Amino acid sequence: MSVTTSLANPVVGVCFNWVGKMYHFDASGHPQLAAGDRVIVNTRRGIQMGEVAKVLSEPSTKKGGRKLKKIVRMAAPRDLVQQQAWQVQAPEALASCRRVAADLKLKGVRYHRAEYNFDGSKLTFYYSIIAEKSSGVGRMLSELRKAFPDCDVEMVKIGQRDVAKLLGGIGACSGQLCCRTFLTEFNPITIKMAKAQGISLNPDNISGMCGRLRCCLLYEYDQYLEARKQLPKIKKQVGTPHGAGRVVALKPLADTATVDVDGRYYDVRREDIVPWKEYEALKAKAAVRCSRHPAGGCSCPMRRD
Repeated sequence: MSVTTSLANPVVGVCFNWVGKMYHFDASGHPQLAAGDRVIVNTRRGIQMGEVAKVLSEPSTKKGGRKLKKIVRMAAPRDLVQQQAWQVQAPEALASCRRVAADLKLKGVRYHRAEYNFDGSKLTFYYSIIAEKSSGVGRMLSELRKAFPDCDVEMVKIGQRDVAKLLGGIGACSGQLCCRTFLTEFNPITIKMAKAQGISLNPDNISGMCGRLRCCLLYEYDQYLEARKQLPKIKKQVGTPHGAGRVVALKPLADTATVDVDGRYYDVRREDIVPWKEYEALKAKAAVRCSRHPAGGCSCPMRRD
């Protein structure tokens, strides 16, 4: 069952690409919009066609303190056919772009995708820098505008993660890249996240196809942090059912710590680990004779055999 707008000042989230970021627009004047509808909107890159991904519940024309742009109109069947026709021409535009770059003998730049807007009035080329010494981007733009005089030509620089999102591929998990299947935004990933999860810091183990740290390092990071809070720190002296020892490793998700007890290693569950001061206190208490039965024969918990 689709959800339609029914608020006085409805807001809808619109996506322009598959697994793309969602942008908010004022849908007042279009109260019957539902998820899946195609709409025409005005963006900073000109007039674009997008798909309504979500009808929001807040009755406000502002998001984050900024006034939202309004939906221009719902897309007509003619708009959909027109967009498809221009999409078919995009690969040839990219091939032309690469030929121009080859003729100019430009170095250090790679061109990945050409994209027309729905009516062909704007053509965007996405490129990345692959060498420190790159040249000719401005010259390239000038030549492309000559090659496509009927379009407003734009060149957009993208990072390596965006390149992987555009091209797709298979990750280390044998599945499609996360950025290609469901990630709409890239969150900051740090080496600290790998350390917290006990992952080898070998670049081959923690780097994705884009050459950056894998996005999946973020998925279980919070769970690892929470689990580690309940366990003793590494190198900490603790008491265990096997005797006193020192923590040498943690297994947060298993809720255990590896303890070195006189050269032997034991995986000890958290509830069986006794803090060092408490362990010393219990050991000292166990060494004291029962004050009620000093002569022996004691059966109470304070006895000493």
